[in-house]
This record gives sequence, structure tokens and C-alpha cells, in this order.
Amino acid sequence: MFSPSNSREVQRPAQCFSTNLALRQRILVVEDDLLIRRLNREMLIFSGYGMDTAKDGADAWNKLQMNHYDLLVTDNDMPKLSGVGLLKKVHAAGLALPVIMATGKFPSKEYACQPWLQPAVTLLKPCTFNELVGAVQIVLLAITGAGAGTAQATGVGAQAATTDST
Repeated sequence: MFSPSNSREVQRPAQCFSTNLALRQRILVVEDDLLIRRLNREMLIFSGYGMDTAKDGADAWNKLQMNHYDLLVTDNDMPKLSGVGLLKKVHAAGLALPVIMATGKFPSKEYACQPWLQPAVTLLKPCTFNELVGAVQIVLLAITGAGAGTAQATGVGAQAATTDST
């Protein structure tokens, strides 16, 4: 699990793979806080990813049915449909979509009762942009095969562990 760093200095994320690879990868970011949603969108675009955003789980579910995404980054505590509720829908629909959950409160009860809901990575808020982009890189590298064994990218499984060196 990523843990928030005491340092909040924003630095350009390290490019650990080619920009061409990043440009082919599309991410859906689901966040009900407008400022966080905009900042995450800008940072991921700056890092070379294709982006869409959704204001809550219901909005995200509509977008997931209309578009292809390589990764879902979602908050949990949102109106209309929570992140856990969204993960249930994704799983029920049989979508093979890796998930990063960025949340202020770890949904341990839901994960204990339904372990198949556990995302590839869980980030505890507040998290830095480097932590977010690093998690995105780990998960996307794992699904492309370049980072086999780096992270479990099926939307089910382990949480990535790292420390922030900034």
C-alpha cells in the first residue's frame, strides 16, 4: 500500500517507459472532488496518458459502457455509486480492467467480505502526484508484460508497496 509522504513537493514523474506506450493507454479517473479530479487529470495528461474523468461511480459506469479504458482510477466515498459499488459492477460485467483505488478510508470490511473486489493498488489520500503516477506506471507496465510480476493487474489481488523518496 502506498502511504502518504510528508513531502508535498510536486516533481515531474520519472518516465520509466516510452511516451509512445503511454499515449496508447487510456485512463478513466473517477473522483467527486472537482479540484482533485482536475489535478489528477492534468498530471496524467502531462505524463502522456489519454484521459477521461467521471464525477461519481454512476457517471463512470456510463463511460465504461461506451469507451475502452486500460485502467480505472477511482475514489471510494462518492455520491450515487461508490468506488466499491463501481468495482462490483465492473466485476459482474466481466470487464478485465485493472483498478487503482485512491481513497481516504481503506474499505477493509468490503475487501474482507468480497476479496475479489480488491484493486491492483490502493492509494491512501492524501497521496502525491508521484505516488499516483508511479502506481499508474506499475499497473500499466504489468498489463503490457513489460513489468510482469511488478503488480497484479487483474483488478483482483495484491496492493503494491513502495516508499516515496521525494
